[in-house]
This record gives sequence, C-alpha cells and structure tokens, in this order.
Amino acid sequence: MNGIIVGTFFTGMIFIGMMSIKRIKGSMSYFVADRKGNTAVIAGSLLATMVGGSMTMGLAGLGYSKGLVGAWWMLVGVIGLLILAFWLAGKVRKTAVFTLPELLVRQYGGNTTRIIAALLISMAWLGIVAAQIIAAGKIMSIIWPGHLNAFMVLAAAIFIGYTVLGGQYSILRTDFIQALCIVLGIVACVWISISATGGVANLMSQLPEGHRAFPFSAAFTITDFLLFLFFVGATFLVGPDIYSRILCAESPQVAKRSVIIAALTMIPLAFLVTFIGIAARVLLPDIQPESSFPALVMNILPAGVNGLMIATLLAAVMSSADTCLLTTSTIVTTDIINPLFKSRLSDRSMLAVSRAGVIVIGLLSLVIALSLRGVIASLLLGYTVYSGGLVIPVIFGFYRERFRLNTVGAVASIIGGGGLALALKLTGHNDLLLVTLPVSAFLLFAGSFAGRGRWSGEEKYGTEYNPTA
Repeated sequence: MNGIIVGTFFTGMIFIGMMSIKRIKGSMSYFVADRKGNTAVIAGSLLATMVGGSMTMGLAGLGYSKGLVGAWWMLVGVIGLLILAFWLAGKVRKTAVFTLPELLVRQYGGNTTRIIAALLISMAWLGIVAAQIIAAGKIMSIIWPGHLNAFMVLAAAIFIGYTVLGGQYSILRTDFIQALCIVLGIVACVWISISATGGVANLMSQLPEGHRAFPFSAAFTITDFLLFLFFVGATFLVGPDIYSRILCAESPQVAKRSVIIAALTMIPLAFLVTFIGIAARVLLPDIQPESSFPALVMNILPAGVNGLMIATLLAAVMSSADTCLLTTSTIVTTDIINPLFKSRLSDRSMLAVSRAGVIVIGLLSLVIALSLRGVIASLLLGYTVYSGGLVIPVIFGFYRERFRLNTVGAVASIIGGGGLALALKLTGHNDLLLVTLPVSAFLLFAGSFAGRGRWSGEEKYGTEYNPTA
C-alpha cells in the first residue's frame, strides 16, 4: 500500500511537469513564470520551499536531540523573512531581474561581481540541494530499510525530471499543492503523537533534563543562537531561492504580502515539528535523530495513513529541492555562461542551457549527498559559505550611493567573506564563524575606498536601477 501511495505521488509530480511544458514560451516563462504569481501562489511556494528537509528532518532531529530550543532553526528564518517583507521585498521585486547576482549588477555594475557571486552561490547551493536529496532518501529508507543510496538516486531523478520539464511553472504548481499537504500532515502527526504519549503533560514529564527549556539551554547557548541567526536566518533575508519566488510575483505589493503570510505560518510550524521530534525522543529513544519524523510516522500511524504522511514528507523535501535546483541552474546560465558569451546567446539557447544545467547540478548534488549523508551538516556548510560572502554586499548594495560603494569593494567582500567562512568551517573553527560578517563588511568599505579612483559614473554602477525606489 505504501509503495503505491509513494509511487502515485512521484507520478503526479512528473505529470505536473509535463503539463507545464506548454506554458514555457521562453526564458521569462522558465525562470520566473512570466511574473504572474498571485499572493496565494507565491506565499504557498515560499512556505513549501522553506519547509523542506531542514524543517521536516533537520528540525525534528534538533527537537529529538536538544528539545524545544531546536525550534530556533526555523524561527531565525521567520526573523529574516519579516525583515525582508518590511524592508527589502518590494525593492527586490521592482528590479525585475531574474537572479540575485543580476541584482548585484544593478547595484554595483560590471560582470565581475556578477560572475563571482554566481560561482559562490552555485557552490553553496549544491550543498543545499544535496541536503534535500539526503532527507528524501532517509524518508523512504524508513519504509524500506537498507536502500538509502538507491532512494537518494530515485528522489533526485524525480525532482530533476519535473524541474527540467516545466521550470518555474511546474514548481509553483507543485509547491502550492505540497504546502497544503505539509501543513495538514504536520498538524495530524502532532495530534496523533499527543494521543500516543498520553497527553502533553505526560510527554513533557518523560523528557531528559533541558529538553523543556526555552529560549536557551545547556545544549543551545546564546552563541548557538547567534550562529543560527546570522548564518541560517540571513539566508531568508538575502537568499537566491527566496528572491526567486519574490521575482515571480505580479507586483511588489504581492511580494510583500506573500512573504509576511509565509513567515507568520512558519512560527507555529516550527514548534509543531520540534514537538514531533520531542515525541519521538519519548516513544522511540534509540533511533537516529534525523530519522525521528519518518520513524515516528511509521510506528504510530496505521498502514496506508503512514504512507500518506511519508508522501507529505517527500513533498516537503522536494518542494525545497526543485526551487534550489532551478535557482542554481538559472544563476549558472544567466550570470556565468551568458556573460562569458557576451550576452550573445539567443532565448532558445538560454532555455536549452538552463535545462541542461538542471541535470548537471542535480547530478553533482547527488554525488555530494552520497558522500555527506547528514541533512543539518550539509545545510550548515552551504548556508555558512553563502552568508559569509553575500549577505553584507547585497544589503548594503541597496544604499551604495549613500556609502559610495563600488565593484572593487563588492568583489573583495564576496571573496574574502565567503572564503573565510569556508576555511573556518572546513577546519572546524565554528567558534570563529561570527567574525566573517564584520570581515565581509570591512572588505566592502575598504575595497570601495581603494577603488574610488578607478570607477566612476555608469561604468561604476548599474544604469536602470534606483536602489532606494
């Protein structure tokens, strides 16, 4: 029964991709769905994108191992989204660009900043896509143990397939459906978990010491919170996948409303999924933390119903994976390949290259997934490198005239901040990661000061963008 349910889900995703092909008229359709997204569609897609493997597998795993404080993994995202909604969402949509590196061109000018930013984002987002592949594999291996690698390959093939076919149209369609399934599935699972543990009071009384603590505990200090805030929350404030949704909205007002709705919905979901991990700690004390959500589903839900819940978990994972995959491919096509060809590629060529990019990036992410096998580890690697290099120059780029910033500073900030974050992460100096953001800011201002004699006028900045509009 469960195999039929999961198979039907996969078939439905491919069918939506095939039905979306006829709506693809060119790169505008493939990259941003002709900018026709209304509030419900964009908000649903944002929610589905963010409630992926990190929310379902990673967040439940943090709840299992750390308790209520694990909810901060997504609550810092809420903070980032609310700042985005009231400060930057409208500005981002007004630019009418396709990608975040293209936004940097409007801010600082020149293809050097664009290409370097695109390279850093692409490398970081390979880890993000890989995390979703790992999560999907772990979900299916709970039903059919012993085939983790095979399931990661299968999951990758499915979401690569429908993304190649329908681009942004298929993603927006699948995300909206997946968002509804995710919310209903999480609520149902929490309700059944409470019944299985004899009520909330009985459940909380059986938890290890420290699991009931919030907002901080011995297992989650203020330093851990700051790391989450600046390296996870910042990717919601300045994130290529988040911006790709905003750029699909039909207006700046729709973009702002959609971000607010998604952010407010994530607050209860963060605690609900953490609660699922906590319930699994009581009911299934001897499992791997990141398998707590699907393991709980398989052990407390009746046959058939647990298959539906597994399909919901897969929907959550794939809704993040497809967005990150297409975002990365779009960036590689428009911000690396097209500038290298001096923008001579035709619209049809751009579309073909982007589809090929989806396949290549998906396969590279699969290779990383088969090597790492850890959801949170893969996500943190990608988020850290990205935040260290891109958050500072993008935010200050909206006010580059006020601070007299230029390309030299932006390039120095991206390379220096991202490179330092990667070096610290790979050498295990996680306690020093917070220094990457002030280093990135220093390089932005110092580099801009050093480069003022070399850059001026239209050569220095983009030509059709008012960053304070």
